[in-house]
Amino acid sequence: MNFNFALILFWLTVITGLIWLIDLLFFKRRRVTTTQEVLKRFDANVPFMEHVAPEQLQLERQALIDTNMRQPGWVEFPSGFFPVILIVFVLRSFLFEPFKIPSGSMIPTLLVGDMILVNKFSYGLRLPVINKKVIPVGDPQRGDVMVFRYPNDPSLDYIKRVIGVPGDKITYVNKRLEINGVAAPATPVADYYDADRVLYSKQFEEKLPSPSGVVQHRILNDDSNPGVIYPGMFPFRENCVYSDGNTSFTCTVPPGYYFMMGDNRDNSQDSRYWGFVPDENIVGKAFFIWMNIGNIKRVGPFH
Repeated sequence: MNFNFALILFWLTVITGLIWLIDLLFFKRRRVTTTQEVLKRFDANVPFMEHVAPEQLQLERQALIDTNMRQPGWVEFPSGFFPVILIVFVLRSFLFEPFKIPSGSMIPTLLVGDMILVNKFSYGLRLPVINKKVIPVGDPQRGDVMVFRYPNDPSLDYIKRVIGVPGDKITYVNKRLEINGVAAPATPVADYYDADRVLYSKQFEEKLPSPSGVVQHRILNDDSNPGVIYPGMFPFRENCVYSDGNTSFTCTVPPGYYFMMGDNRDNSQDSRYWGFVPDENIVGKAFFIWMNIGNIKRVGPFH
């Protein structure tokens, strides 16, 4: 989901900002001084130009101002774009960032092609590029749909649902969640039809406990998949115990980490395989679909 756009935008902001600042402090002053000298000579010659109409004199004077105050091309272009780039950089770094859903791991909550907004301030103010939290505001809660940097390749952005927060004991048996020994209710609803894959999946209304209240959302199950992805190696792998038949596991979430799963449970590579997400990888909380070119009815908030 990410081509290191944050770093590119950062350097564009720095470069255009430096050009704008150098022009403001040095080159513009020279242009002002030169223009003042030119106008001084022009005004001294005005008494000798009685045959020229006052309106024409004013036009010529303004033309001298425009010519001498004009920025050179290498300054005008980046300086003109600097305010726009700066606004985009600030909004994207500290407030809201757009993303496009590239895969079906979050179906039925999010579909391929959904364009979403991510609140960058929900979990604290972070410095751009290095993503270091400098002002704590809040922490991810169970049920949040969160964008984060993929632990195995931080240049990639992933989106999943927060299932476990630090200290939680997550158990997954026969495709049902238990959090700290308490089963997360999952009520069957009508099967979900995936038009892209031309198949039906079992659909459930799942409820996750959260400090802000129960988070209710829908998940999918596929009977042809075992439900537990065979794990790779990852930090704190010793916190997890997997069954031999890949039908269940138990993981205890370490401090400063989160356990993530896709809503399309049997078609999502997530914390079951590559492990926990560290706090420093958090990007923000996804909360709104602002566009889906193929389905405008998708626009709106989601859970």
